Amino acid sequence: MKQATVIGLGRSGIAAAKLLIKHDYTVTLSDSNHNPNLETQKQELETLGINVKLGDKFTPTTEDIIIVSPGVPWDISPLVKARKMGIDTIGEMELAWRYLSDIPWVAITGTNGKTTTTALTDAIFKAAGLETIGCGNIGFAACELALLETKPAWIIAELSSYQIESSQTLSPRIGVFTTLTPDHLARHKTVENYATIKAKLLRNSRYQIFNGDDRYLHNLGESDWQDATWTSVEGKQHLQGNPELGIWIEDNWVIFRGEKVLQADSLKMPGDHNLQNLLMAVAIAKLAGIENDSIASAVASFPGVAHRLEYICTYEGVDYINDSKATNYDAADVGLTAVKAPVILIAGGEAKEGDDLAWLNTIQQKAAAVLLIGNAGTQFADRLKSVGYTNFEIVETMSNAVMRSIELAKQHQAKVVLLSPACASFDQYNSFEHRGDDFRELCQALI
Repeated sequence: MKQATVIGLGRSGIAAAKLLIKHDYTVTLSDSNHNPNLETQKQELETLGINVKLGDKFTPTTEDIIIVSPGVPWDISPLVKARKMGIDTIGEMELAWRYLSDIPWVAITGTNGKTTTTALTDAIFKAAGLETIGCGNIGFAACELALLETKPAWIIAELSSYQIESSQTLSPRIGVFTTLTPDHLARHKTVENYATIKAKLLRNSRYQIFNGDDRYLHNLGESDWQDATWTSVEGKQHLQGNPELGIWIEDNWVIFRGEKVLQADSLKMPGDHNLQNLLMAVAIAKLAGIENDSIASAVASFPGVAHRLEYICTYEGVDYINDSKATNYDAADVGLTAVKAPVILIAGGEAKEGDDLAWLNTIQQKAAAVLLIGNAGTQFADRLKSVGYTNFEIVETMSNAVMRSIELAKQHQAKVVLLSPACASFDQYNSFEHRGDDFRELCQALI
Protein backbone atom coordinates (compact mmCIF):
# COMPACT_ATOMS: atom_id res chain seq x y z
CA MET A 1 0.00 0.00 0.00
CA LYS A 2 1.03 3.60 -0.53
CA GLN A 3 2.40 5.41 2.53
CA ALA A 4 1.21 8.88 3.60
CA THR A 5 2.14 11.19 6.47
CA VAL A 6 -0.14 14.07 7.49
CA ILE A 7 1.45 16.81 9.60
CA GLY A 8 -0.86 18.64 11.99
CA LEU A 9 -3.74 17.27 14.07
CA GLY A 10 -6.19 20.07 13.31
CA ARG A 11 -9.47 19.93 11.40
CA SER A 12 -7.80 19.99 7.98
CA GLY A 13 -5.19 17.39 8.96
CA ILE A 14 -7.81 14.99 10.27
CA ALA A 15 -9.91 15.43 7.11
CA ALA A 16 -6.85 14.79 4.94
CA ALA A 17 -6.01 11.62 6.88
CA LYS A 18 -9.57 10.30 6.50
CA LEU A 19 -9.54 11.03 2.77
CA LEU A 20 -6.26 9.21 2.28
CA ILE A 21 -7.50 6.18 4.24
CA LYS A 22 -10.56 6.11 1.97
CA HIS A 23 -8.23 5.97 -1.05
CA ASP A 24 -6.22 3.03 0.30
CA TYR A 25 -3.21 4.78 1.81
CA THR A 26 -1.53 3.68 5.01
CA VAL A 27 -1.67 6.92 7.01
CA THR A 28 0.39 8.34 9.85
CA LEU A 29 -0.78 11.59 11.43
CA SER A 30 2.06 13.49 13.13
CA ASP A 31 1.75 16.40 15.58
CA SER A 32 4.48 18.02 17.66
CA ASN A 33 2.05 18.81 20.51
CA HIS A 34 0.88 16.46 23.25
CA ASN A 35 -2.05 17.14 25.59
CA PRO A 36 -5.14 15.29 26.95
CA ASN A 37 -7.46 16.62 24.22
CA LEU A 38 -5.14 15.36 21.50
CA GLU A 39 -4.89 12.02 23.29
CA THR A 40 -8.68 11.62 23.02
CA GLN A 41 -8.54 12.47 19.31
CA LYS A 42 -5.71 9.99 18.85
CA GLN A 43 -7.78 7.15 20.28
CA GLU A 44 -10.75 8.01 18.04
CA LEU A 45 -8.59 8.22 14.89
CA GLU A 46 -6.79 4.97 15.61
CA THR A 47 -10.13 3.15 15.51
CA LEU A 48 -10.28 4.28 11.84
CA GLY A 49 -6.88 2.76 11.11
CA ILE A 50 -4.91 6.04 11.29
CA ASN A 51 -1.60 5.83 13.15
CA VAL A 52 -1.26 8.96 15.33
CA LYS A 53 2.08 10.17 16.72
CA LEU A 54 1.87 12.93 19.34
CA GLY A 55 4.91 14.92 20.48
CA ASP A 56 6.48 13.84 17.22
CA LYS A 57 9.47 15.46 15.50
CA PHE A 58 8.70 14.45 11.95
CA THR A 59 11.47 13.22 9.67
CA PRO A 60 10.70 12.10 6.09
CA THR A 61 11.57 8.50 5.26
CA THR A 62 9.79 6.37 2.66
CA GLU A 63 6.47 8.19 2.27
CA ASP A 64 4.78 8.40 -1.11
CA ILE A 65 3.06 11.62 -0.09
CA ILE A 66 3.24 14.17 2.75
CA ILE A 67 0.26 16.43 3.53
CA VAL A 68 0.90 19.67 5.40
CA SER A 69 -1.78 21.45 7.44
CA PRO A 70 -2.04 25.24 6.80
CA GLY A 71 -0.51 26.24 10.14
CA VAL A 72 2.74 24.33 9.49
CA PRO A 73 5.47 26.55 7.91
CA TRP A 74 6.28 25.43 4.38
CA ASP A 75 10.03 25.99 4.76
CA ILE A 76 10.79 23.96 7.91
CA SER A 77 13.77 21.65 7.36
CA PRO A 78 11.88 18.30 7.27
CA LEU A 79 9.65 19.58 4.43
CA VAL A 80 12.60 21.04 2.53
CA LYS A 81 14.34 17.68 2.91
CA ALA A 82 11.22 15.81 1.75
CA ARG A 83 10.99 17.88 -1.41
CA LYS A 84 14.68 17.30 -2.14
CA MET A 85 14.06 13.56 -1.71
CA GLY A 86 11.36 13.79 -4.39
CA ILE A 87 8.50 12.99 -2.01
CA ASP A 88 5.17 14.47 -3.16
CA THR A 89 4.80 17.19 -0.50
CA ILE A 90 1.59 19.21 -0.66
CA GLY A 91 -0.97 21.08 1.45
CA GLU A 92 -4.40 19.86 2.49
CA MET A 93 -6.04 22.18 -0.07
CA GLU A 94 -4.03 20.65 -2.93
CA LEU A 95 -5.00 17.15 -1.81
CA ALA A 96 -8.68 18.12 -1.83
CA TRP A 97 -8.32 19.66 -5.31
CA ARG A 98 -6.99 16.38 -6.69
CA TYR A 99 -10.29 14.71 -5.75
CA LEU A 100 -12.59 17.68 -6.51
CA SER A 101 -11.15 19.15 -9.72
CA ASP A 102 -14.24 18.13 -11.73
CA ILE A 103 -16.30 20.73 -9.78
CA PRO A 104 -15.94 24.46 -10.60
CA TRP A 105 -14.21 26.43 -7.85
CA VAL A 106 -14.34 30.09 -6.90
CA ALA A 107 -11.15 30.86 -4.95
CA ILE A 108 -10.93 34.14 -3.04
CA THR A 109 -7.68 35.42 -1.58
CA GLY A 110 -6.26 38.73 -0.36
CA THR A 111 -5.22 40.34 2.91
CA ASN A 112 -8.64 41.80 3.80
CA GLY A 113 -12.17 41.54 2.41
CA LYS A 114 -12.03 37.78 1.79
CA THR A 115 -14.70 36.73 4.26
CA THR A 116 -17.33 39.30 3.30
CA THR A 117 -16.77 38.68 -0.41
CA THR A 118 -16.95 34.92 0.13
CA ALA A 119 -20.13 35.10 2.23
CA LEU A 120 -21.87 37.46 -0.22
CA THR A 121 -20.87 35.27 -3.17
CA ASP A 122 -22.25 32.21 -1.41
CA ALA A 123 -25.55 34.04 -0.74
CA ILE A 124 -25.87 35.04 -4.42
CA PHE A 125 -25.20 31.52 -5.70
CA LYS A 126 -27.76 30.08 -3.28
CA ALA A 127 -30.34 32.70 -4.36
CA ALA A 128 -29.80 31.45 -7.92
CA GLY A 129 -30.58 27.89 -6.82
CA LEU A 130 -26.97 26.68 -7.03
CA GLU A 131 -25.81 24.37 -4.27
CA THR A 132 -22.53 25.66 -2.86
CA ILE A 133 -20.30 24.76 0.05
CA GLY A 134 -17.64 27.03 1.49
CA CYS A 135 -14.25 25.76 2.55
CA GLY A 136 -10.75 26.90 3.46
CA ASN A 137 -10.67 29.66 6.05
CA ILE A 138 -14.45 29.46 6.48
CA GLY A 139 -16.83 26.54 6.64
CA PHE A 140 -15.43 23.09 5.96
CA ALA A 141 -11.88 21.87 5.58
CA ALA A 142 -11.50 21.23 1.86
CA CYS A 143 -10.86 17.50 2.32
CA GLU A 144 -14.15 17.20 4.20
CA LEU A 145 -15.90 18.14 0.94
CA ALA A 146 -14.01 15.40 -0.89
CA LEU A 147 -15.41 12.91 1.63
CA LEU A 148 -19.05 13.85 0.94
CA GLU A 149 -21.20 11.36 -0.96
CA THR A 150 -23.09 14.16 -2.76
CA LYS A 151 -20.89 16.96 -4.07
CA PRO A 152 -22.00 20.61 -4.45
CA ALA A 153 -22.46 22.36 -7.80
CA TRP A 154 -19.76 24.90 -6.92
CA ILE A 155 -17.05 25.14 -4.28
CA ILE A 156 -16.39 28.61 -2.88
CA ALA A 157 -13.03 28.67 -1.12
CA GLU A 158 -11.50 31.42 0.99
CA LEU A 159 -7.75 30.83 0.75
CA SER A 160 -4.85 32.13 2.80
CA SER A 161 -1.31 32.50 1.50
CA TYR A 162 -0.40 29.38 3.51
CA GLN A 163 -2.91 27.26 1.59
CA ILE A 164 -1.86 28.66 -1.79
CA GLU A 165 1.85 28.22 -1.06
CA SER A 166 1.45 24.47 -0.67
CA SER A 167 -0.86 23.97 -3.69
CA GLN A 168 0.85 23.22 -6.99
CA THR A 169 -2.02 22.40 -9.36
CA LEU A 170 -5.08 24.06 -7.77
CA SER A 171 -6.77 25.78 -10.75
CA PRO A 172 -10.07 27.53 -9.92
CA ARG A 173 -12.68 28.50 -12.49
CA ILE A 174 -12.69 32.01 -10.96
CA GLY A 175 -9.87 33.52 -8.88
CA VAL A 176 -10.29 36.73 -6.86
CA PHE A 177 -7.66 39.01 -5.29
CA THR A 178 -9.38 41.33 -2.80
CA THR A 179 -6.59 43.47 -1.32
CA LEU A 180 -2.86 43.34 -0.73
CA THR A 181 -1.17 44.82 2.32
CA PRO A 182 1.83 43.56 4.31
CA ASP A 183 0.76 40.60 6.48
CA HIS A 184 2.20 37.28 7.66
CA LEU A 185 5.70 38.68 7.16
CA ALA A 186 7.06 36.57 9.99
CA ARG A 187 6.42 33.59 7.71
CA HIS A 188 6.87 35.02 4.20
CA LYS A 189 9.72 37.47 5.05
CA THR A 190 8.87 40.13 2.43
CA VAL A 191 5.69 41.62 0.98
CA GLU A 192 7.01 40.64 -2.48
CA ASN A 193 7.08 36.96 -1.48
CA TYR A 194 3.61 37.29 0.03
CA ALA A 195 2.23 38.93 -3.13
CA THR A 196 3.85 36.37 -5.44
CA ILE A 197 2.27 33.48 -3.54
CA LYS A 198 -1.20 35.00 -3.76
CA ALA A 199 -0.79 35.97 -7.42
CA LYS A 200 -0.01 32.30 -8.21
CA LEU A 201 -3.63 31.45 -7.47
CA LEU A 202 -4.82 34.03 -10.01
CA ARG A 203 -2.35 32.84 -12.65
CA ASN A 204 -3.81 29.33 -12.30
CA SER A 205 -7.43 30.57 -12.58
CA ARG A 206 -9.45 30.60 -15.81
CA TYR A 207 -10.98 34.00 -14.93
CA GLN A 208 -9.32 36.63 -12.72
CA ILE A 209 -10.93 39.43 -10.68
CA PHE A 210 -8.83 42.17 -9.05
CA ASN A 211 -9.68 45.04 -6.72
CA GLY A 212 -8.70 47.92 -8.99
CA ASP A 213 -8.82 50.48 -6.16
CA ASP A 214 -6.08 48.73 -4.17
CA ARG A 215 -2.79 50.59 -4.68
CA TYR A 216 -0.64 47.55 -3.95
CA LEU A 217 -2.36 45.43 -6.60
CA HIS A 218 -1.41 47.97 -9.27
CA ASN A 219 2.19 46.89 -8.74
CA LEU A 220 1.54 43.27 -9.72
CA GLY A 221 2.19 44.12 -13.35
CA GLU A 222 -0.85 45.39 -15.19
CA SER A 223 0.34 44.04 -18.55
CA ASP A 224 0.09 40.48 -17.18
CA TRP A 225 -3.62 40.79 -16.48
CA GLN A 226 -5.16 42.37 -19.59
CA ASP A 227 -7.98 39.81 -19.72
CA ALA A 228 -8.80 40.18 -16.02
CA THR A 229 -11.89 41.87 -14.59
CA TRP A 230 -10.78 44.93 -12.60
CA THR A 231 -13.14 46.69 -10.18
CA SER A 232 -13.54 50.32 -9.10
CA VAL A 233 -16.03 52.04 -6.83
CA GLU A 234 -14.87 55.35 -8.36
CA GLY A 235 -16.13 54.78 -11.90
CA LYS A 236 -14.99 53.34 -15.22
CA GLN A 237 -12.28 55.99 -15.68
CA HIS A 238 -10.36 54.50 -12.72
CA LEU A 239 -10.27 50.92 -14.00
CA GLN A 240 -7.00 49.09 -14.52
CA GLY A 241 -6.41 46.62 -17.35
CA ASN A 242 -9.04 46.58 -20.11
CA PRO A 243 -11.92 48.86 -18.98
CA GLU A 244 -14.42 47.06 -21.24
CA LEU A 245 -13.96 43.92 -19.12
CA GLY A 246 -14.36 45.75 -15.83
CA ILE A 247 -17.03 46.31 -13.20
CA TRP A 248 -17.63 49.70 -11.61
CA ILE A 249 -20.10 51.99 -9.84
CA GLU A 250 -21.67 54.93 -11.66
CA ASP A 251 -24.66 57.00 -10.49
CA ASN A 252 -25.34 54.40 -7.78
CA TRP A 253 -25.45 51.54 -10.33
CA VAL A 254 -23.19 48.49 -10.34
CA ILE A 255 -22.20 48.16 -14.00
CA PHE A 256 -20.58 44.96 -15.30
CA ARG A 257 -19.02 45.32 -18.76
CA GLY A 258 -21.48 48.07 -19.65
CA GLU A 259 -24.59 46.33 -18.25
CA LYS A 260 -26.50 47.76 -15.27
CA VAL A 261 -26.86 44.94 -12.73
CA LEU A 262 -28.26 46.43 -9.50
CA GLN A 263 -28.21 49.59 -7.41
CA ALA A 264 -25.16 49.86 -5.18
CA ASP A 265 -27.03 51.13 -2.13
CA SER A 266 -29.07 47.93 -1.95
CA LEU A 267 -26.13 46.55 0.09
CA LYS A 268 -26.78 47.60 3.68
CA MET A 269 -23.19 47.33 4.96
CA PRO A 270 -21.28 50.60 5.54
CA GLY A 271 -18.07 51.75 3.88
CA ASP A 272 -16.45 51.96 0.43
CA HIS A 273 -14.57 48.75 1.19
CA ASN A 274 -17.91 46.91 1.30
CA LEU A 275 -18.89 48.42 -2.04
CA GLN A 276 -15.64 46.97 -3.31
CA ASN A 277 -16.57 43.57 -1.86
CA LEU A 278 -19.95 43.95 -3.59
CA LEU A 279 -18.28 44.56 -6.98
CA MET A 280 -16.12 41.47 -6.62
CA ALA A 281 -19.05 39.25 -5.60
CA VAL A 282 -21.20 40.54 -8.49
CA ALA A 283 -18.33 39.99 -10.95
CA ILE A 284 -18.01 36.39 -9.72
CA ALA A 285 -21.73 35.85 -10.15
CA LYS A 286 -21.80 37.30 -13.67
CA LEU A 287 -18.82 35.20 -14.74
CA ALA A 288 -20.65 32.16 -13.36
CA GLY A 289 -23.70 33.00 -15.50
CA ILE A 290 -26.07 34.06 -12.70
CA GLU A 291 -29.04 36.28 -13.60
CA ASN A 292 -29.35 39.86 -12.33
CA ASP A 293 -32.59 39.21 -10.40
CA SER A 294 -30.91 36.55 -8.24
CA ILE A 295 -27.94 38.83 -7.62
CA ALA A 296 -30.15 41.76 -6.61
CA SER A 297 -32.36 39.77 -4.23
CA ALA A 298 -29.38 38.17 -2.48
CA VAL A 299 -27.58 41.50 -2.02
CA ALA A 300 -30.68 43.26 -0.68
CA SER A 301 -31.19 40.60 2.01
CA PHE A 302 -27.51 40.04 2.89
CA PRO A 303 -27.10 40.57 6.68
CA GLY A 304 -23.33 41.04 6.74
CA VAL A 305 -20.63 38.97 8.42
CA ALA A 306 -20.14 38.34 12.13
CA HIS A 307 -17.12 40.15 13.61
CA ARG A 308 -16.72 42.45 10.58
CA LEU A 309 -18.37 45.81 11.34
CA GLU A 310 -21.16 43.83 13.01
CA TYR A 311 -23.76 46.02 14.68
CA ILE A 312 -24.35 44.71 18.22
CA CYS A 313 -26.69 47.15 19.97
CA THR A 314 -27.46 50.78 20.75
CA TYR A 315 -27.00 51.82 24.39
CA GLU A 316 -27.83 55.36 25.52
CA GLY A 317 -27.81 56.54 21.91
CA VAL A 318 -24.40 55.03 21.09
CA ASP A 319 -23.93 52.20 18.55
CA TYR A 320 -21.66 49.35 19.65
CA ILE A 321 -19.94 47.69 16.67
CA ASN A 322 -17.85 44.52 16.61
CA ASP A 323 -14.95 44.54 14.13
CA SER A 324 -12.92 41.83 15.86
CA LYS A 325 -11.89 40.38 12.48
CA ALA A 326 -9.71 43.47 11.93
CA THR A 327 -6.50 41.69 12.95
CA ASN A 328 -4.04 44.01 11.18
CA TYR A 329 -3.55 47.75 10.74
CA ASP A 330 -5.07 47.98 7.28
CA ALA A 331 -8.26 46.15 8.26
CA ALA A 332 -8.59 48.29 11.39
CA ASP A 333 -8.08 51.45 9.32
CA VAL A 334 -10.85 50.34 6.96
CA GLY A 335 -13.19 49.64 9.89
CA LEU A 336 -12.54 52.97 11.57
CA THR A 337 -12.97 54.84 8.28
CA ALA A 338 -16.36 53.19 7.69
CA VAL A 339 -18.10 54.36 10.89
CA LYS A 340 -19.39 57.77 11.97
CA ALA A 341 -17.18 60.05 14.07
CA PRO A 342 -16.57 60.75 16.87
CA VAL A 343 -15.61 57.19 17.84
CA ILE A 344 -14.49 55.51 21.05
CA LEU A 345 -12.03 52.93 19.70
CA ILE A 346 -11.09 49.70 21.48
CA ALA A 347 -7.80 48.33 20.12
CA GLY A 348 -5.00 45.98 21.08
CA GLY A 349 -4.18 42.31 21.54
CA GLU A 350 -1.18 40.50 20.10
CA ALA A 351 0.55 43.00 17.79
CA LYS A 352 1.61 42.16 14.23
CA GLU A 353 4.31 43.62 12.03
CA GLY A 354 3.15 46.15 9.44
CA ASP A 355 2.79 49.79 8.50
CA ASP A 356 0.53 51.53 11.03
CA LEU A 357 0.80 55.14 9.79
CA ALA A 358 -2.50 55.25 7.85
CA TRP A 359 -4.32 53.72 10.83
CA LEU A 360 -2.76 56.22 13.24
CA ASN A 361 -3.76 59.07 10.93
CA THR A 362 -7.38 57.86 10.86
CA ILE A 363 -7.36 57.62 14.67
CA GLN A 364 -6.28 61.26 14.85
CA GLN A 365 -9.13 62.24 12.54
CA LYS A 366 -11.99 60.13 13.94
CA ALA A 367 -11.28 58.75 17.43
CA ALA A 368 -12.34 60.85 20.42
CA ALA A 369 -10.56 58.35 22.68
CA VAL A 370 -8.74 55.02 22.40
CA LEU A 371 -8.99 52.21 24.95
CA LEU A 372 -6.07 49.78 24.78
CA ILE A 373 -6.32 46.11 25.74
CA GLY A 374 -3.98 43.12 25.73
CA ASN A 375 -0.25 42.75 25.26
CA ALA A 376 -0.02 45.55 22.69
CA GLY A 377 -1.24 48.20 25.13
CA THR A 378 2.12 49.77 25.94
CA GLN A 379 3.40 49.47 22.34
CA PHE A 380 0.29 51.11 20.92
CA ALA A 381 0.43 53.84 23.60
CA ASP A 382 3.97 54.67 22.51
CA ARG A 383 2.95 54.76 18.85
CA LEU A 384 0.00 57.05 19.58
CA LYS A 385 2.22 59.40 21.58
CA SER A 386 4.76 59.45 18.73
CA VAL A 387 2.15 61.04 16.42
CA GLY A 388 0.94 63.47 19.09
CA TYR A 389 -2.23 61.61 20.10
CA THR A 390 -2.64 61.49 23.87
CA ASN A 391 -6.32 60.71 24.53
CA PHE A 392 -5.82 57.02 25.23
CA GLU A 393 -6.04 54.75 28.26
CA ILE A 394 -4.53 51.32 28.88
CA VAL A 395 -7.46 49.35 30.34
CA GLU A 396 -6.04 45.83 29.76
CA THR A 397 -9.27 43.80 29.43
CA MET A 398 -12.36 43.84 27.22
CA SER A 399 -14.64 44.12 30.23
CA ASN A 400 -12.79 47.22 31.45
CA ALA A 401 -12.90 48.70 27.94
CA VAL A 402 -16.65 48.27 27.51
CA MET A 403 -17.45 49.74 30.92
CA ARG A 404 -15.09 52.69 30.44
CA SER A 405 -16.50 53.34 26.95
CA ILE A 406 -19.90 54.25 28.43
CA GLU A 407 -18.43 57.19 30.34
CA LEU A 408 -16.17 58.32 27.50
CA ALA A 409 -18.99 58.16 24.94
CA LYS A 410 -21.06 60.55 27.08
CA GLN A 411 -18.07 62.83 27.69
CA HIS A 412 -17.20 63.13 23.98
CA GLN A 413 -20.73 62.79 22.58
CA ALA A 414 -19.51 59.81 20.57
CA LYS A 415 -21.81 58.12 18.07
CA VAL A 416 -19.99 54.76 18.05
CA VAL A 417 -17.98 52.45 20.30
CA LEU A 418 -15.93 50.33 17.92
CA LEU A 419 -13.93 47.20 18.71
CA SER A 420 -11.38 47.13 15.87
CA PRO A 421 -8.22 45.69 17.43
CA ALA A 422 -5.54 45.85 14.66
CA CYS A 423 -4.11 42.78 16.39
CA ALA A 424 -4.29 39.03 16.62
CA SER A 425 -6.27 37.73 19.60
CA PHE A 426 -4.11 34.96 21.02
CA ASP A 427 -2.80 36.85 24.04
CA GLN A 428 -6.25 36.76 25.70
CA TYR A 429 -8.53 34.69 23.43
CA ASN A 430 -8.61 31.48 21.38
CA SER A 431 -9.52 33.33 18.17
CA PHE A 432 -10.84 36.63 16.82
CA GLU A 433 -14.33 35.04 16.98
CA HIS A 434 -13.86 34.32 20.69
CA ARG A 435 -12.81 37.94 21.22
CA GLY A 436 -15.76 39.28 19.25
CA ASP A 437 -18.19 37.02 21.11
CA ASP A 438 -16.88 38.36 24.43
CA PHE A 439 -17.41 41.93 23.24
CA ARG A 440 -20.93 41.07 22.02
CA GLU A 441 -21.91 39.50 25.36
CA LEU A 442 -20.54 42.45 27.35
CA CYS A 443 -22.41 44.94 25.15
CA GLN A 444 -25.68 43.03 25.22
CA ALA A 445 -25.44 42.85 29.01
CA LEU A 446 -25.61 46.66 29.07
CA ILE A 447 -29.18 46.58 27.78
